[in-house]
Amino acid sequence: MERAFLLLAQAQGAGWQTIIFIGVLFAIMYFVMIRPQQKQLKEQRNMLASLKKGDDVITQGGLLGKVYLVTDKLVTLEIASNVRIRVLKSSIQGKVSGLEEGEEKKDEKKEEK
Repeated sequence: MERAFLLLAQAQGAGWQTIIFIGVLFAIMYFVMIRPQQKQLKEQRNMLASLKKGDDVITQGGLLGKVYLVTDKLVTLEIASNVRIRVLKSSIQGKVSGLEEGEEKKDEKKEEK
């Protein structure tokens, strides 16, 4: 009889350990996977909301351009002199800093050589 009671007590203790283990596992996954992804999405939304005329941006397809016009869902980019394209606002990957006309010309000269 005592032996059956000890086995029952061990089984009940293992249940709490399992629940605690699952809770700790979920907490680790939250801090390692879910929270950083939410932070990245928030930064992306803030960047898209702060787009204004004249910003240099890059699209997910790799196009570099200067913002010409911003609407609710579309952004018009000027990718060359008087060459404008419309892209979805959600396809803007990020802002590009330090890209000047002079740097583009230097790159073109290097390619010619």
